[in-house]
Amino acid sequence: MQKLRAGIIGATGMVGQRFITLLENHPMFTPTVFAASPRNAGRKYSEAVEGRWKLDTPIPEYALDMIMCDAADVEKVSSMCDFVFCAVDMKKDEIRALEEAYAAYGTPVVSNNSANRWTPDVPMVIPEINPSHLEVIKYQRERLGTKRGFIAV
Repeated sequence: MQKLRAGIIGATGMVGQRFITLLENHPMFTPTVFAASPRNAGRKYSEAVEGRWKLDTPIPEYALDMIMCDAADVEKVSSMCDFVFCAVDMKKDEIRALEEAYAAYGTPVVSNNSANRWTPDVPMVIPEINPSHLEVIKYQRERLGTKRGFIAV
């Protein structure tokens, strides 16, 4: 099985950092792009989180030299991955707009944010408990005008 290329939006925050550690040597996903605020775009990940790494474990080796992208550059980030994990620290309306921009562009979004948790056509899924909730994605795709992209929390 070929691994899926994963992007992490909000990679410098605590949840983004956790995603980075969880994806190290993952059997199904290869992290290929990290994105965050514009001030970190073009910087190495190690520089972007210098003095801000919150976890007890060190930054994984694979992540140190990854060049950060601007999360708002949907086209660039999307071109580098198959889907994104999203864990940004923004206002809820800004998060909804960003996640919808990725989904409308055709990039699936797996969100850790609360902004879309009560959006009627965005499933909040715990796979072992409610996988049938994924069925609402077809309505979300109609609303967003996309064939591939979607948001799931």
